[in-house]
Amino acid sequence: MRKTKDMDWQSLGFQYMSCDKRYVSRFREGQWDEGSLTGDPSITLSECAGILQYCQECFEGLKAYETVNGDIVCFRPDLNAKRMAETAEFLCMPKFPEDRFIRAVDETVRANLEYVPPYGSGASLYIRPYMFASGPVIGVKPADEYMFRIIVMPVGPYFKGGAKPIAVMVSDYDRAAPHGTGHIKAGLNYAMSLHAHEIAKEAGYPENMFLDPREHKYVEESGGANFYFISGDGSTFITPKSGSILPSITRRSLVYVAEHMLGLKVEERPVEFAEISDFSECGLCGTAAVISPVGLVHDHGRDIIFGKGLEEPGPVTKELYEKLTGIQLGTVKAPEGWIHKIA
Repeated sequence: MRKTKDMDWQSLGFQYMSCDKRYVSRFREGQWDEGSLTGDPSITLSECAGILQYCQECFEGLKAYETVNGDIVCFRPDLNAKRMAETAEFLCMPKFPEDRFIRAVDETVRANLEYVPPYGSGASLYIRPYMFASGPVIGVKPADEYMFRIIVMPVGPYFKGGAKPIAVMVSDYDRAAPHGTGHIKAGLNYAMSLHAHEIAKEAGYPENMFLDPREHKYVEESGGANFYFISGDGSTFITPKSGSILPSITRRSLVYVAEHMLGLKVEERPVEFAEISDFSECGLCGTAAVISPVGLVHDHGRDIIFGKGLEEPGPVTKELYEKLTGIQLGTVKAPEGWIHKIA
């Protein structure tokens, strides 16, 4: 039987915890070094490092799970590797090779196996690969040196209450600019959402609903997850489509699950905010959130309620959640290539 750390797994929140090992690789003189694990959680940087001056940084998020049969697995890490490479290219950063990305994830998880929560605990090992400009730069240009790192930590649900429906607030702010960086996983996008997030939190809402930055007419995403909707008759899975929405791996997976496992019609299209009151269900999806049902959208004094509101998730959302988490935990047969075994 696998040895695990002595901790209350069911009480974990979504917060940082320093584990035993982390992965580090440095890019210098045009190439990445071999990379290695280290027990040191600190980073020493030049005061003029590119990350500090011009915010050249990107990151990914994925999870490791213990399955019903005791395997330690990751969910579709190849897509995280590909997305990070695409993000790096857009930010004029060197790509970290996709095959090395997956090997580095494996190495880091294996070095921290005791922190992988046991099956049935409702928790998982969150994996955060990230890259930033470490070389000094003062003129506005890409840096010459970079660092790629991976940290891991056991986490519980992103939103308190797990799969219990939440309420979100329509934001007056924009998460990203048209033709900007909304489609890549860059830290600067999340910095842009923090002010709006604090306003929502002060008003009693754990998340925002951002509308499109050009017309404020179409639903985009929240500060940290994609939206989806279920049609009024329950037959169609609908997800917003826009050039400034991050292409969520969880959302892409739900599209497949909805169509091929639940037999729903699928629409990936611009979703007008004016039509969401016609939908029967709404939810957020992403690696951290997995699926978080949305029971209510607050729009400047008006509440739009889906199904039973904040009481319980809708029936389609329940099915989606059960199928997706079942795939991740090994109780539902996974499509080819979705589950990557680490240990």
